[in-house]
Amino acid sequence: MRLEWLLAPFGSVSALIEAGGWVLPWIFVTALLMWTLIAERWWYFRRIYPAQREALRAQWLVRAERRSWSARQIRAMLLSQAQLAMSAPLPLLRVTVPIAPLLGLLGTVTGMLEVFDGMMISGSADARTMAYGVSHAMIATLAGLVVSVSGMYFLNRFQTRVQREAERFGDELVL
Repeated sequence: MRLEWLLAPFGSVSALIEAGGWVLPWIFVTALLMWTLIAERWWYFRRIYPAQREALRAQWLVRAERRSWSARQIRAMLLSQAQLAMSAPLPLLRVTVPIAPLLGLLGTVTGMLEVFDGMMISGSADARTMAYGVSHAMIATLAGLVVSVSGMYFLNRFQTRVQREAERFGDELVL
């Protein structure tokens, strides 16, 4: 009884994959990659970045001279290192967000092609044949949009956080 209760969500996911067609596993892989990157960035900003920022700040504060051209270049390098570390996986996240609805669109097109193939084979517009293909099309579209919308929020948050933290870190490295 208890094992069935624990396995029920997996049955629902497998039923959804079967109902959505061959594109849905690719949308789920995209979602898994996207959410892995989101979790990694959350972990980075929560645990790793504060220590990195302090190490870079300590490198700056240990300098006795901070006004020369070379000191400004070192400051720019430290700022660049911090910004690069903060935004390293964001390009991949920027790719996964629009890929999901495109895969959903691919599922829509293939589902509609199934509808047209069924109509061609049967020689008429049978509602049952049409419903099967349209169902594939709509489930794939829905899954792609849900994955993309959920990722867009976090992508925007991380891009804003990178800009804000870069400005804040620049203010900490006084000349």
